[in-house]
Order: sequence, then structure tokens, then C-alpha cells
Amino acid sequence: MPVKVSYFLMVLIWSTTPLGIVWSSESVSPSLAVLMRMLVGLFIGALVVAVTNVRVPWSKQACLLYAYSSIGIFGGMLLSYMAARTVPSGIISLMFGLAPILSGLLAQQLLNEPKFSLIKLIALASALVGLYFVSYNQVQNSQTQGLGLVYVSMAVCFFSLSGVMIKRVKIAIHPMATTFGALVFVTPLFFIAWWVLDGELNIQNWNLRSLWAIGYLGLFGSLIGALAYFHVLQNLNASTVALTTLITPSFAIGLGAWLNNEPLCKELIIGAAIIVISLGFFQFGDKYLKTKSKR
Repeated sequence: MPVKVSYFLMVLIWSTTPLGIVWSSESVSPSLAVLMRMLVGLFIGALVVAVTNVRVPWSKQACLLYAYSSIGIFGGMLLSYMAARTVPSGIISLMFGLAPILSGLLAQQLLNEPKFSLIKLIALASALVGLYFVSYNQVQNSQTQGLGLVYVSMAVCFFSLSGVMIKRVKIAIHPMATTFGALVFVTPLFFIAWWVLDGELNIQNWNLRSLWAIGYLGLFGSLIGALAYFHVLQNLNASTVALTTLITPSFAIGLGAWLNNEPLCKELIIGAAIIVISLGFFQFGDKYLKTKSKR
């Protein structure tokens, strides 16, 4: 598959995933919705692995990779689904857009990466200001929505930690093997979470939109999106991949307003603009200044 197609798929899937999470949790309990999504992904993944004869290693290093991947899938997904009933999809996408900054902070501690430059620190401070604007109305409206923001913040932390920990594992395996292995590890955890937090089916409450969203996320979010991401990561430079954190929140906010009637208040628009600009400076500010200084 051409890398341009993979990049387009990655942006499209990442932009629609937050809205899919909101819709899938609409009539199905959050813990059950994410469990059903993982079961769909695991089943289709098993078929793909069997048909394509992809080798899935189970060595100590491979299992460590799957375990670290599971941290982001389990913590990030479960908490995002719990937040989805009170937090609009656009805000979920915006807050996940901050993951590169948090990953950078964690990498300093866990991977001994260099400390942030001045421009990155300024971008971090600006992003926090934008986050205040984005979350202002949510916290003002109700304590429930404020708790939803806490859930999303924790989800971003788990997602970022997982990405940093994965970098510590030195092993080269097929992207499909990584995806399938992580699903094997994490699906039982989602079953336990559903059993503890809910434990009921309540099939009579389910609507078609939730079921279609679960199916979409199971196929595209859990499988095709992951494969497209790994394909892009292997063929494009890091700065081009990083552009997705600037593109997807804007699309997600627009889709949420258009398809789900999510409100576009002044504070949200201002906050979103500040966050996207801050992310741009964080990703490309140092490179721009170096290029300018050479002229």
C-alpha cells in the first residue's frame, strides 16, 4: 500500500476515533463498549495473521513489547470511554494531541533524552494556557464533566507512558504481530474491567449507532489504524508523522460539531487554536530557528 494512502488513513481514523468512542458509549456501557471493540479487533486480527502467515513471536522481549503496548491501550482506552459520556469528542482529540509534549517529559526521565529547549518550554506553557480555555466551560458546567476531563488527562498519561516504554524494547517484528500480540494481552484485562465495573449486558438498551461505532473502531481503530501508523512511521520522517497531532484535533472538533451537535463555544475555539499553535512550535520551533539562523 502506498505510504500516502497509509498517511491519509491514519489521519482519517485518528480524526474519527473520538466521535466513534462517544457514539459507541451512547447506549452501551463504556467498559462493555471497549471490550466489544477489542473482541472485534482480536477476532479479525487472528484471521489476518492466519491468512497472511504473519509470525507472532512470544519471546521474552516480544511479550515485554506487547505488555508495554497494553499499558496505553488499556489505560488510554478504558479511561477515554469512561469520559466519553460527558466530554465532547473534539476535546478528547485535543487533549490527546498533547501526548507528544507529555511523552517528551517522560522520555527525559525514562530514556535520558535531552531536556526541553527554551522554545519547547514556552510551547508547553502556552499549551497549558490553551488547555485551561478548553476545559473552562467543562468544569463550570458540572462536576461530572470535570471528572470526565480528569479521566481523559489520565488516559493521555497512560498513552504517553506506553509510547515511551515501547522505545526501551529493542526488537524488530511485523506491525501486525505487534498489534495482534498487544490485543491478546489486553483483551482479558478489558473483560475483568467490565466484570468489575459493570458486569451486565442490558442488550435491550443498545442502539444501531453504538453497534456500528463499535464495529468501526474494532476494525479500523484497533487494526487498520495501527497498521497504517506503523507503515507511516517506517517510511516517513518523524516531523511528518508529528503533523497528525496538528491535523486530527481540528477535524475531530469539526466532525463532532457537524455530526453530533457538539457546541463550539468561544473558549473552546480560542483554546483549540492556542493548543494547535503550541504543538506546532513544540514540534518545529527549534528546527525553524536553526534554519533561520543559517540564513
